[in-house]
Amino acid sequence: MRLRRLILSVCLLVVLPAAYALGAETAVGVAMDDFSYTDTSAEPANQTAAHERRLAAFMAALRQDIGGDRRYRLVPSAQDGAAFKVIGGIQKTSTLVQWAKVAVIDVGARKVVMDKLYTFRGDNDESWERAEIFVSREIMAALGAPAPIALAVFEFELEDNTAAPAAGLAAADASYLAEVTGSVRDALGQSGRYRLVDVGSANEEAVKARALRDCGGCEAAMAQGLGADQSLIGVVRRVSRTEYTLGFQVRDARTGAVRARGDSGLRLGADYSWKRGAVRLVSDRLIENQ
Repeated sequence: MRLRRLILSVCLLVVLPAAYALGAETAVGVAMDDFSYTDTSAEPANQTAAHERRLAAFMAALRQDIGGDRRYRLVPSAQDGAAFKVIGGIQKTSTLVQWAKVAVIDVGARKVVMDKLYTFRGDNDESWERAEIFVSREIMAALGAPAPIALAVFEFELEDNTAAPAAGLAAADASYLAEVTGSVRDALGQSGRYRLVDVGSANEEAVKARALRDCGGCEAAMAQGLGADQSLIGVVRRVSRTEYTLGFQVRDARTGAVRARGDSGLRLGADYSWKRGAVRLVSDRLIENQ
């Protein structure tokens, strides 16, 4: 009840901005207050500091999700051009159960377009992160845009087809592969179509051995376990010491079905071209084609 009263009271205080005419090319203004936090679990331990830290991380991630989408811009208030206002609060009701109350208000219409109460289990960093991912998708949907696809982008791998490949991954190759992965992640994240899921906790053998390309689609299940909708793996194929090709594959995390794939089909030049070729391939075959 406390959270519902909070949302209703803020809704009544929303003021119509002076100008509410946004062109098709203009990013929509979104104002977002810090969510409140209430602990009614009656636990003996004082967890105020931990809750403040987790709430701050929750809000930072939420603002990054919304503000990182080029269709939206974060603004301080309705008077600063906000077309929508996002408000909410989180309440801990027991050791393992928390509630999140979230509302999205259409400022121009003075109308609540989303008013939902969510329940999530756990009170650790991981449970808060998963709750934020879910809430972010719901808010994006309420704002009228398709929610970004949660995508687990695994490290690009090297398939060495030369006559005498070196044992293990050379330091130079590892450095170039890291650049490829980082650049592809940046391109996908900046597109507004995807929300990147951290894959750092994936420690399966195929990940350690950099052999996801040969695991028969096992990356899909890993991605689902990380909370992603889809997985992406990529490979640089060394044809000779001076020639390479590139490829990637996207799977549905739930079913394992291949959703998209791309292959350069061309032999590239020196190894410093891996990054440029990978970003171009993903942009042409995945981002711009959707």
